[in-house]
Amino acid sequence: MKKVPAHKHYQVIVIGGGPAGMMAAGRAAESGAQVLLLEKNSRPGEKLLITGGGRSNITNNEKDNRKLLEKFKGKGKFLFSAFAQFSVTETLHFFHTHGMPTILEGEGRVFPKTEKSESVWECLRNYMKKHHVDVRTHSPVKKFNITNGTITGITLNDGNVITGDSYIIATGGMSRPETGSTGDGFKWLTTLGHTVHGADPALVPIRTKETWGHKLTGLAFNEAKVTTRQNNATQDVRIGKILFTHVGLSGPLILNMSKDIVELLKYGPVTLSVDLFPSMDNNALDKYIQSIFLKNQNKKLRNVLSDIVPNMLAQALPALLMLDAEKEINIVTRLERQSLIKFIKAIPLTPTGTLGVEKAVVVSGGVDLAEVDFRTMQSRIYSNLYIVGDVLDIDRPSGGYSLQLCWTTGWVAGMHAGSNSPTPRLSVPHSQE
Repeated sequence: MKKVPAHKHYQVIVIGGGPAGMMAAGRAAESGAQVLLLEKNSRPGEKLLITGGGRSNITNNEKDNRKLLEKFKGKGKFLFSAFAQFSVTETLHFFHTHGMPTILEGEGRVFPKTEKSESVWECLRNYMKKHHVDVRTHSPVKKFNITNGTITGITLNDGNVITGDSYIIATGGMSRPETGSTGDGFKWLTTLGHTVHGADPALVPIRTKETWGHKLTGLAFNEAKVTTRQNNATQDVRIGKILFTHVGLSGPLILNMSKDIVELLKYGPVTLSVDLFPSMDNNALDKYIQSIFLKNQNKKLRNVLSDIVPNMLAQALPALLMLDAEKEINIVTRLERQSLIKFIKAIPLTPTGTLGVEKAVVVSGGVDLAEVDFRTMQSRIYSNLYIVGDVLDIDRPSGGYSLQLCWTTGWVAGMHAGSNSPTPRLSVPHSQE
């Protein structure tokens, strides 16, 4: 990144170089403003590079805004005006016209065609470079300077003061703090008079008590049914992809259930069961297993279980179910077969908590949405302050919705902050699909 003059005045200063900040900076500059992006890491986009397992699930291919915003539950009602300006169609158009083709996967998930987060990072970096955004790294912000109810500048940790006309806070929440998301924005916004709700892990892997499951690290099931129960009552039932980890469970389905599991744990023990064959009832699964046994009746049980479930789990089943792994299939009893069916239709696991904010994809909590004008992303307390991305108190599921929120709020804030600059450069036209 090029060296930035120490005392240059900017029309727009963006604090935080995550996906929302990079989009906001690029769009503000494209709108005609002189823009500075401040990043406390050695480069912008550290969290972006690890999203989606390093593949960056950039959006969800739901073109109907009403259906899309239903995924944000009660918070979606705040987002209509922002998404009316820049939503999924505009996001895809943006990345395609900036040289990054995409691919569509299950459940509407959209990824760069390269399946590498670096492609998204390079696209945004080139976008900022094309429109002459100044980027200053290793520049943590200490405080905002206020004069007569207006933000007039920011003081960096090194004591330098930088002035601007408008400011965009895009620091992220508190998830994955090793990428720089350490809640700085929450502290500043509280000091500025905004209401900030507590931050809790929202999309985060869960820990389980059963150590045998920890030995299945890396084992994934694309379609499993997970049921949670408390006080002998079913609390939730969902179907999706799960992943066994060295401490418990992860995967899109578990991430989307994690916040509710954490809430349940506040009131007592929770049980969780995993059905590996959700499309079959017990009778259908019994017939399926019998057909496998019939073809392999002279083989030993340990050599046949892997025809039913993945080998990693197959190796663990005999000890878990107290079955004789050396027993030939033709003498496996009906009772033993039924115990196998019962287990793989409802694998019992005990959630004990989550990995915490350090491993969370998203942390719930943030600025009270009533204090933000979503037509522009302006603060309702300071007219020259804009708030975007994970700093907002908006929960959303896994599946591309988090990055879409960043693209939308970043683009809207950048456009309005850039257009409101007192002395803008010649504006660059923007085309949309």
